[in-house]
Amino acid sequence: MSVLCRKTRRMGAGRKLKSHRRRQRWADKSYKKSHLGNEWKKPFAGSSHAKGIVLEKIGIEAKQPNSAIRKCARVQLIKNGKKIAAFVPNDGYLNYIEENVFCNAMCK
Repeated sequence: MSVLCRKTRRMGAGRKLKSHRRRQRWADKSYKKSHLGNEWKKPFAGSSHAKGIVLEKIGIEAKQPNSAIRKCARVQLIKNGKKIAAFVPNDGYLNYIEENVFCNAMCK
């Protein structure tokens, strides 16, 4: 009977049940998201804001069907040295940015 149901049923079955559950948890999307550690591989490493140094001011073209040049700045983050393109909001704000310390919450 125990051959057909494929579940272990006896007293010494704890290790088998535990290891089976550990393997099956990786099929759960929320478990995989929280345990893979991909959040730390991103430039901000889990935080919402980061401080960096402006390397240059750039314009990034918008994707289709829009046509615009988004004002951005190439920024090197202080915490890990990664370089990102940070969007500069509002009209004329790019004029106030020099090659110095720059805080931002959005990255592309």
